[in-house]
Amino acid sequence: MPLVKSSDFSAPLMSTDSIISKVWGFCTTLRDDGVGYGDYLEQLTYLIFLKMADEYSRPPHNRKIGVPAEYSWPTLKKLKGAELEVHYVTTLRELANRPGILGQVFTKSQNKIQDPAKLARVVEMVDQTEWVTMGADVKGDIYEGLLEKNAEDTKSGAGQYFTPRALIQVMVECLRPLPEKTIADPACGTGGFFLVAYDFLNKPTLNKAQKLFLKKETFYGHEIVANTRRLCLMNLLLHNIGEIDGESCVSSTDALIADNGKRYDYVLANPPFGKKSSMTFTNDEGEEEKDDLVYNRQDFWATSSNKQLNFLQHIRTMLKTTGQAAVVLPDNVLFEGGVGETVRRKLLENTDLHTILRLPTGIFYANGVKANVLFFDNKPAAKEPWTKEVWYYDYRTNIHHTLKRKPMRAEDLADFITCYHPADRHQRKETWHPEKNPEGRWRKFTHAEILARDKTSLDTFWLKDQSLADLDNLPDPKDLGEEIVENIEAGLTNFRNVLAALGA
Repeated sequence: MPLVKSSDFSAPLMSTDSIISKVWGFCTTLRDDGVGYGDYLEQLTYLIFLKMADEYSRPPHNRKIGVPAEYSWPTLKKLKGAELEVHYVTTLRELANRPGILGQVFTKSQNKIQDPAKLARVVEMVDQTEWVTMGADVKGDIYEGLLEKNAEDTKSGAGQYFTPRALIQVMVECLRPLPEKTIADPACGTGGFFLVAYDFLNKPTLNKAQKLFLKKETFYGHEIVANTRRLCLMNLLLHNIGEIDGESCVSSTDALIADNGKRYDYVLANPPFGKKSSMTFTNDEGEEEKDDLVYNRQDFWATSSNKQLNFLQHIRTMLKTTGQAAVVLPDNVLFEGGVGETVRRKLLENTDLHTILRLPTGIFYANGVKANVLFFDNKPAAKEPWTKEVWYYDYRTNIHHTLKRKPMRAEDLADFITCYHPADRHQRKETWHPEKNPEGRWRKFTHAEILARDKTSLDTFWLKDQSLADLDNLPDPKDLGEEIVENIEAGLTNFRNVLAALGA
C-alpha cells in the first residue's frame, strides 16, 4: 500500500477527508494482525508526539521537550526489524515515567503493532510530515477525523467518549463564551467541547493577551481513562491549545471524589453514559467484580451511586456564582424519584435552570440513548428559588436521525438557537400555542407548574407522535430499519449489564 507522503498533506487540492482516508487506510492492513482502530490511533499518537517533539527541539524553536536523546525520534528512524520493536517498547516504558504532558501521553503505553516491518512503515509515514509547521486547522481536522472513525467502531466502546460535534457546536453557540474566561469539562473525553469553544473564541479581534489566555489558561478538564486522556492531549496540541513542553490542562484524577476548590466561568460537558458509578476489583477467587461507588461529599445536595446525578451536582459546585453550564444528561435525571427529586428541587432553587433541549435517539454512538441538554446559570444563596420558568425545545417527537444515513447536523437545530435567543434570553417568545400552534416545539413552564408534578418531574412532552396517527408520514424504511437495529443493540447491552450484575 502506498505511504502518505508529505506532499500529500501540503497539496492545496487535497481535501481533509482525503488525507484522513490516507492516514487511516493503513489500519486495514494492520487489522489482519489484530490491531483495531483504537490501537492504531494510539500508536499514531505516540509516534506523532515524538516526531513533533523532535521538530520543536530543532531551530528555530530549540525547545527542550524532555525526551531523552536515547529515546528521541531519530533513534526510531534508523532501526529496523526486531531492534526497532525492542527499542520502541523500551521508549514507551521509559517515557511513561516522565513529568508533565510527556508522561501523561505515554502513561500505560504499549506497543500493539507486533510486526516490525509494519511498525517501520508507520514510523516512515509519520516521518514524512512536518507536523509543527502544518496548519492547526488541517492537522487538527485530520486527528478529529480519526477520532470520529474510531468512535464509529461501536464494538470498541470508544463512542462513549465522543460527543457529536454538531451538538457541541449548538451548545457553544447558545452559551457564547467570552474571551479571558475559563471553561471546564469534568469528563472531557477526547476534548470535543474544548475544540469547538476554542474555534468560537479564536477570532481576529482578539488582542495578544487574549490569545495567550485562550491558548494556555482557558481550558481545564478531567479524564480518568488513560488512553482517552492521551488522545485528548494530542487533539488539543494539534489544535494549538497548550504547549508540548508545558503543564497538562487535563487531570487524571476522578473529578467526583472531591472539590478541588477551583471555580470556572463555564462548564460544557457530556458525562459518561451509564446510570451507576462503580469500581472494579478482583475477589478471592481471582474473578473481577463491580461494586457501586458512592461519593460522600458535604457539598452535594444528596448522596447517590447514580453517576449522572453526581456529575450534575459536581458541575454546579465547579461554577462561579456567575457561572453558566450546558450539560448533556439522560432522561432518568429528569424523572427519577428519591435522590433524583431532591437534586432537581435543589437545582431549581440554587440555579436558574432556564432551558432544556430534548434530543432524539440515533445521534450518539452509544445505541438507544435518550438524552437532553440542560442549560443553567449558577446563582448566590437566596431565600427564593432562582428558577422562575423553564423553556423546553422538543427536538425528539417526530424527529428521526441515524448515524449513517441521516446524522444530525448543526443546521438541524438552527430553529432551536433562534428560539433560545442567546443575545438576550429575556426576549424569548413561545412558538407553541394551545389553539394557534399546538405543534410548536418551543414552550415554557413555570416553577409552580413543575413543582406540582409528581416527583418534580422535568420529563415532559406535548407534541403528538405523528407516526402513530399518520402512516403517510413514516420515515424512510431504511432509516426505520437502522433505528430498529440500534434499539435492539441497546436492549442487548442493557440485558448484558443486568446479567453481569446478577452474576456479581
